[in-house]
Amino acid sequence: MLVEDNVLLGDAVRDHIAADGHSVDWCLNLAEATEAAGTGKYGVILLDLRLPDGNGLTLLKALRRQANFVPVIILTAHDQTSDQIEGLQSGADDFLVKPFGLSELSERMKAANRKH
Repeated sequence: MLVEDNVLLGDAVRDHIAADGHSVDWCLNLAEATEAAGTGKYGVILLDLRLPDGNGLTLLKALRRQANFVPVIILTAHDQTSDQIEGLQSGADDFLVKPFGLSELSERMKAANRKH
């Protein structure tokens, strides 16, 4: 699942992941993502933090409280070390700062899935 409100970035990430052979459900806000995450059908969640209706960490923390340990990679423009630490302490498996390379994202997705 991709949770990203930036349409240009979302299109690029979705198309790249699909070209790698994965199906992608793309959510543009926290409410959509929360509903979709409840299905439990995802191999990895790519999660933006700054969403129009809240912070992506809200979803991440809720998943972990429910013992849902789907790999989560945070994709965000928040580049402070404190942001990265908060994301990892909240249960993220990885953290990529925007802008990032799509090939790097693919490798990090593979690594996150190997861990689980």
